Amino acid sequence: MLNIREADQTRWDLVSLGEVMLRLDPGDFRIWTTRSFQAWEGGGEYNVARGLKRCFGLRTAVVTAFADNPVGRLIQDLIYQGGVDQSQVLWVKYDGVGRSVRNGLNFTERGFGVRAALGCSDRGHTAASQLKPGQIDWDEIFGRQGARWLHTGGIFCALSETTPLVAMEAMQAAKKHGTMVSYDLNYRPSLWKGIGGEQKAREVNRELARYVDVMLGNEEDFTAALGFDVEGLDQHLSKLDPANFFKMIERAVKEYPNFQVVATTLRNAKTASRNDWGAVCYTDGQFYQAAQRNDLEILDRVGGGDSFASGLIYGLLMGKGPQYAVDCGAAHGALAMTTPGDTTMATLAEVEKVMKGGGARVDR
Repeated sequence: MLNIREADQTRWDLVSLGEVMLRLDPGDFRIWTTRSFQAWEGGGEYNVARGLKRCFGLRTAVVTAFADNPVGRLIQDLIYQGGVDQSQVLWVKYDGVGRSVRNGLNFTERGFGVRAALGCSDRGHTAASQLKPGQIDWDEIFGRQGARWLHTGGIFCALSETTPLVAMEAMQAAKKHGTMVSYDLNYRPSLWKGIGGEQKAREVNRELARYVDVMLGNEEDFTAALGFDVEGLDQHLSKLDPANFFKMIERAVKEYPNFQVVATTLRNAKTASRNDWGAVCYTDGQFYQAAQRNDLEILDRVGGGDSFASGLIYGLLMGKGPQYAVDCGAAHGALAMTTPGDTTMATLAEVEKVMKGGGARVDR
């Protein structure tokens, strides 16, 4: 049973720490052949806060930084639509060119059939990557104003030498004030390869893992980012075999007894537009598994894992129990992948309908 602060003692249900980028989506075309892009906002940590606000109606805020220019203000305007509180955003003076600070861009194709989804990020020297310890008043956020939950992850911590230090500072303050801490390992080889690869990722994530209550990640994340290799684990077949992941979870919890919940999606990408999809979580010595959905049709897979995380956290925050939480996360993630963009367009009613096995007949 998680010891979560009462809602009436806090300003926010969840605060996320991470970078928010401008996603540029070429729709049915390729990045290098399109002549127009759809603009969205997105970021692994932010997407969780947005899902909890937009779909589940909870009070959320984002801690990040933007260069104060029209691109930053566009991202701000997109965040307004999602309803996430921006009062903790830092605005950094722009130099007119972006030599010293800028905002991140993420060009992402959705993929289709045998053509996998493709991402090309452009996020060097961004305002969020330059955050340093001491810039954020975490005692104000978690103490005087109050938050029930902090969420951050491995994407933010891969951005620079200082971002893991900011994450640690936030986690330590959260623990001091009784705030739950969740962390999504979200291992991205492209982010780590220039700064030490898997070895550096493990060094950073293993240090931060000591402060985590709810650890999220798939089998690749646990292997690459924490070093929990399991003998005989097949990186492809394991995606739908929870037994292999159970071994990894048991090892992780033994080494990090502070993990109160460990959860993951179970995905087998048959094609970019057809996946087998499930989820599992572990808490209090028991495993809870969501119903597996075979041949789930995918429109845009980006953000599916973040939507799983927000659904899972919603169930835990509301005290609905681990089975509801993992079912809610799996259903929300499945729905999020039926719409474009990184973030959810689902409603709680739709999520609960899918949880109950509701079909896709026209709802009139």
